[in-house]
Amino acid sequence: MSDVDFRSPVTALYPRRDGAERPLKGLYLETDLPDRGRAGPWIYANFVATLDGRIALLNEDSGEQGVPGSIADPRDWRLFQELASRADLLLTSGRYLRDLHAGKAQDILPVSPEPGFQDLHDWRRRQGLAPQPDVAVLSASLDFALPPLLFEQGRRVYVLTTRRAPETAVRRLEADGARLFRLDDGEQVSGRAAVRCLDDLGYRRVYSVTGPYVFHTLLRDNAVDTLFLTWRHRLVGGTGVSIVEGPAFTVPVDLHLRSLYRDTATMSAGQLYARFELGNG
Repeated sequence: MSDVDFRSPVTALYPRRDGAERPLKGLYLETDLPDRGRAGPWIYANFVATLDGRIALLNEDSGEQGVPGSIADPRDWRLFQELASRADLLLTSGRYLRDLHAGKAQDILPVSPEPGFQDLHDWRRRQGLAPQPDVAVLSASLDFALPPLLFEQGRRVYVLTTRRAPETAVRRLEADGARLFRLDDGEQVSGRAAVRCLDDLGYRRVYSVTGPYVFHTLLRDNAVDTLFLTWRHRLVGGTGVSIVEGPAFTVPVDLHLRSLYRDTATMSAGQLYARFELGNG
């Protein structure tokens, strides 16, 4: 990925309409991200989707979902990393860690150690941030393993679960070094309880790197402040999932466009980078 030209510009479409260009590198590193949201910490998420709404496709042979190369893009991945570098905590899921263990995830919870991302580590150091964001895992089943590297990097690791969580799994994860919080009596952890817990722990800027089901949980509980969405100008067909999966919301979630950039510097299909604010905008 080091040979990708991250300096090639993107074109501003909104709110500016003058076709102004700016480098891709630094686009999200410099964007305004508050450190306080509606529910406590500022919660922001990011997805890349095709024009037919896919963020992952079903593998007909294995029956599992995955992000194929037809959806992924190195320039979008640069922006994903920039958003990770802004966080003091990454919110993930047991599903992601299971995918990571199976070799199906892109990264062991960035910021990436690859040479092309050294500037992000330098930026965090100048801001007085830890070398890597801390990690919180949202899971009811606790059916996952924690990568030892997380602890070797000096990161605090929390597991947010329910009071029904299997006791043997609780003890195993605590023995690995995680701090467990049992937040709900139901079958799932609510987004509201998770965000309240992170607020009590003192976190102010949380990057949700979960999938569409946990994103649904956060949206349902009005716990998301910002959505960054990359639209890849490509149709892939097949069977897959969208950015949010779950029962229909009783009240639809309205989003307010804050910025929009066009990127034509990719190998083939172009893409749009949009930022939406949720709630009152």
